[in-house]
Amino acid sequence: MRNEDVFEAVAAALQRGEQAALVTIIRAQGSTPQRVGAKMLVYPDGRIVGTIGGGCYENEASLKARTAIQTRQPMTAKYELSDDLAEDSGLICGGQMEVYIEPLEPAPALYLVGGGHVAYHLAEVAHTVGFKLHVIDDREKFANAERFPYAEEIVIDNIPTWLAAAELPSHAYAVILTRGHRHDLDALRALAPKTLRYLGLIGSRAKVARIYEALEAEGIATEQLQQVHAPVGLDLGAVTPQEIAISILAELIAVKYGKLGVPAADADRPAQSLRWAPPTTPETAVSG
Repeated sequence: MRNEDVFEAVAAALQRGEQAALVTIIRAQGSTPQRVGAKMLVYPDGRIVGTIGGGCYENEASLKARTAIQTRQPMTAKYELSDDLAEDSGLICGGQMEVYIEPLEPAPALYLVGGGHVAYHLAEVAHTVGFKLHVIDDREKFANAERFPYAEEIVIDNIPTWLAAAELPSHAYAVILTRGHRHDLDALRALAPKTLRYLGLIGSRAKVARIYEALEAEGIATEQLQQVHAPVGLDLGAVTPQEIAISILAELIAVKYGKLGVPAADADRPAQSLRWAPPTTPETAVSG
């Protein structure tokens, strides 16, 4: 198969929002089944497009590629084409081969749950770094193409009802930025059970603690709430909606590249403490 076919498959996968990994031969010495530059695209379910040649090596490279998809980390692999693995299958070329395995991710989908001031400014900056925007609000005044010209999707509907029914991709990012405590609670109730790359909730510590207490009383698992980034955003000392939007985007980027375990303001404390630490200053109302 030609590399052109592999490139077409890469483009199609990214267009569909599907993760994959690209395997490329970067070094070949002696007798090898394929030349330097030969490529193979591997999907999470093990399907492949293209070939790097040699069944046993291709299979092992495919397994490594699926690991790279899961970890989102590139890797290299070296193969001696006369080793025991090859001898077992009868595929002995006598050369050496090295491949580079690069996980590919589609442009991340960012769901802005609430179309208020912070959401507006977050959309303005998030689209510039490649996030595909989806805006959900029950008010057309706040959810419209004029306000969010870069949005892939604008939904005007009852927020918790829509979220509960929606099939959000597992690599999606979602930020809850509604106009009040009750709406935030309803949105988090719908989103907490879903598997997402990132889920954030805006608000003060006191507000977050009250929402978590209410949801745990309803039976939402503590483990699910522990995955929520709340209060949302890195601790940059942000005050204005524009600054808060930047702090949220910084956290999204950190998660995207695997550089964030817990919010920066709480890096010296276990993640679960984020939900129950009492506020040290009077609570300020922060909404989307």
